Amino acid sequence: MPRRVDAVVFDVLETLLDLEPIWTRLEEVGQPAAVLGPFFMRFQRDAMALTLAGDVADFKRTARQSLRTETKQTMSDDDIAYVLKGFATVPAFPDATPALRKLSEAGITTGCLTVGDPNNTRSFLVGAGLDSYVDHVVTSDAVGVWKPAPAAYYHTAKALNCEIDRMALVAVHAWDCHGAKKVGALAGWFSRLEGGPGDVFLPADVRGDDLVEVVDRLLAL
Repeated sequence: MPRRVDAVVFDVLETLLDLEPIWTRLEEVGQPAAVLGPFFMRFQRDAMALTLAGDVADFKRTARQSLRTETKQTMSDDDIAYVLKGFATVPAFPDATPALRKLSEAGITTGCLTVGDPNNTRSFLVGAGLDSYVDHVVTSDAVGVWKPAPAAYYHTAKALNCEIDRMALVAVHAWDCHGAKKVGALAGWFSRLEGGPGDVFLPADVRGDDLVEVVDRLLAL
């Protein structure tokens, strides 16, 4: 029987790329490593809030403001810039390459749906050794809104030349999978970040403990 999935699009930060090295940069400028989690959540929340208000959130400006606020205005501009430069050097999780390779070998179109500038994202993927497996990079800059706004997923399906119901989004964030499901896309969620998806979100079509397991189950649909 034909596969149900024609294209798979991945969230990037925390799904493909590991933000843990940012801890070191925070400590090097005198901040506790534990700031990373709340800062990244504030960053996502503030960007979503700007989208809901009808504005276009700029990755760098929003990230700077979120880090400044989360550290109670105790970081200099130079220190903030140093920490944020770390995003360009974060590594891929160990399961990212084998998962992407499986899709490539299966002839599945593969993309990323993330935030910020597409060229920056592509450079992040190059640095992490994932670029050769990614056919398309779609970001909030190109769409004009941040996930989980419906336009983000519709735009991505169009960019990948794929019907929305034959595109699967893969993410460690249950809210992202929920956004994809709301517009009729498929979703694959795995437990590395959240442990469980919670019951306020639509269930993903497949679940797993890592990226490879999720990809295998998507290919089996």
